[in-house]
Amino acid sequence: MKKNKLFVLLILGVCYISSAQNILTLEDAVLGSRTKFAPKNLNQLQWQGEIDKFTFVKNDTLFQGNVENNSIVSLLHISDMNIALKNHDSINLKRFPRIFWKNSEQLEYIENNNLFIYNISTGSFDVIINYPEGADNVDICEANNFLAYTIGNNLFVSINRKIIQVTNEDNPGIISGQTVHRNEFGITNGTFWSPGGKFLAYYRKDETMVADYPLVNISGRIAALENIKYPMAGMKSEEVTLWIYDLETGKKTMIQTGKPKEQYLTNIVWSPDEKYIFIAVLNRGQDLMKLNQYDANSGKFVKTLFEESNARYVEPLHAIEFLENDKKKFIWQSKRDGYNHLYLYNTNGRLLNQLTRGEFDVTENLGTDKEGKFLYFISAQSNPIERQVYKLDLETREVIRLTINKGIHNAAISKTGEYILDTYSNINEPRIINLLSVEGNVIRNLLTADNPYKNYKLGEITISSVKCSDGKTDLYYRLIKPVDFDPSRKYPVIIYVYGGPHSQLVTNRWLGGSRMWQHYMAQKGFIGFTMDNRGTLGHGFNFESSIHRQLGKLEMEDQMKGVEFLKSLPYVDTNRIGIHGWSYGGFMTVNLKLHYPEIFKVAVAGGPVIDWKYYEVMYGERYMDTPQENPDGYEQANLINYVDNLKGKLLIIHGAIDPVVVWQNSLAFVQECVNNKKQMDYFVYPGHPHNVRGADRVHLMRKVSGYFIDNL
Repeated sequence: MKKNKLFVLLILGVCYISSAQNILTLEDAVLGSRTKFAPKNLNQLQWQGEIDKFTFVKNDTLFQGNVENNSIVSLLHISDMNIALKNHDSINLKRFPRIFWKNSEQLEYIENNNLFIYNISTGSFDVIINYPEGADNVDICEANNFLAYTIGNNLFVSINRKIIQVTNEDNPGIISGQTVHRNEFGITNGTFWSPGGKFLAYYRKDETMVADYPLVNISGRIAALENIKYPMAGMKSEEVTLWIYDLETGKKTMIQTGKPKEQYLTNIVWSPDEKYIFIAVLNRGQDLMKLNQYDANSGKFVKTLFEESNARYVEPLHAIEFLENDKKKFIWQSKRDGYNHLYLYNTNGRLLNQLTRGEFDVTENLGTDKEGKFLYFISAQSNPIERQVYKLDLETREVIRLTINKGIHNAAISKTGEYILDTYSNINEPRIINLLSVEGNVIRNLLTADNPYKNYKLGEITISSVKCSDGKTDLYYRLIKPVDFDPSRKYPVIIYVYGGPHSQLVTNRWLGGSRMWQHYMAQKGFIGFTMDNRGTLGHGFNFESSIHRQLGKLEMEDQMKGVEFLKSLPYVDTNRIGIHGWSYGGFMTVNLKLHYPEIFKVAVAGGPVIDWKYYEVMYGERYMDTPQENPDGYEQANLINYVDNLKGKLLIIHGAIDPVVVWQNSLAFVQECVNNKKQMDYFVYPGHPHNVRGADRVHLMRKVSGYFIDNL
């Protein structure tokens, strides 16, 4: 390789695949990674309530592992559950259900519109609760087994099998008990049970003032219009409130979060005594967050515990977490010092300590032990593309690394705080599960999965980095060489790109996080290349937020650093470079194709954002502000403006009922190509939303693969 002072090639991992002769089919590559090529696992591995025993499911049997004597015993078979269900003729389990332990004796699961709570000791069901057909957003109260659920746009609760309709809204534009703000800000549900189960907090969303956006259902003889509410950047958005339902009195109380009405109510948490509600209230501009406390009985504002502001944006993604042994203290996650760290507060809003610090992100808070002496967490401290498990002594502030093996680790701490179930993979190892002591010592290996591709011909994978244009920051890439690689040959390259916020495609996990489609194309003689640019995860807030108000600009600069590196490789055919991406990656694909037509001979973009003024309020305004506030930024990022640069082959693919990146984006681009007498290729998947899933995905990837094979 030629020396090039632009690049620092620190080789972090190389995966050498066996020289077996089997090759992947497209079906293998698209569907097989979750089925026949999925690494072996201990399915549903979890701790059994509050005791130091763990369970997992295999062959429709629930097995129990005992950490004291290292025994593995059969605890429950699906036939045992069906025998216990013999009086419920309509219910017969065909597969072992997804279970959760309520305590060491009771497990729960949902099946066929029923909540089941099964007692291991008695071999019988303690509780069976039925809820109506068509119910959605089912939320179980662990304190008393009450259920909250929605039917249509209204909220219901089931209390000791008595069904109560909490809301009765005729207008479909007013919705209760469902997620809001388009699932941004860590929002995943619309109901919040109080710790003792006496109250239910729920979102109420009024989107009657939001413009209707037309989607067309073509399944009938006459196509039908199906409108959705889609608040575009700079336009009227939904108005959300939080309500409290008192299960004893039936009283409904609105939390008085005040004006302006267009604000974001995120990270809802009850106080342990059920007297207060905590809400991270974020302004629509997303540059000021207030952690507010409200009285749950009256709904009145109590106080602001603290504020966070940033000229770019504030993005609260994690709710407060109270300490197990001191309910007057809680942990808050914040990027206020440039990296995601853990902070200890009391309920008066006083900052007691910054628990973690350094130039790395904490990626998960695993909680404390029952005495509250140690805090466990996962972070990227050792390497931006790895995740390791640590514990923090809350008294001495000593941080101890518990996992040593390189890779991406996930961990579950036992309720006693004595043991850890550690699951990890890296570029060469598909999955390893170990039982650890809280000191990090391996007590027992529970699983070491074989390479599921050991009999298949795959190309060599390398993970390394090049320097960003600032000359300091590492940009990590993954390179897949063609099968039967010959260094004397020249190969075409397909760059797979995403490049947007909250993403990190290159990590030290199994096969480097690569998609099997890239390996399928490596069998066809293509080099696969992926690099994470500025705007993605892994290097702190400044790296991620540097794209603010100028989407596409710095991302392209970084991707072109990757191209420079590729061009320095003697086996790369620089006249045959292609690029493919979906969603934000579709935006990046079209962007790069139009700005560097002499570099990218072929491009395939799926569901691309073409003009950010067509994108929704919550995500779009975080990164671009409104079109009124940032007209230059929107104009610079509008790909319509660069259609005249189009050369070579471009294929755009879109789902016809995409509710995320609406179809208008790519249709506007097609129209501009017509206006400018530019040729391009276009394909639509009727009836598909933002991505093409299921069996049709094989059709999609055959279309994508064929386009590169035919043209590159």
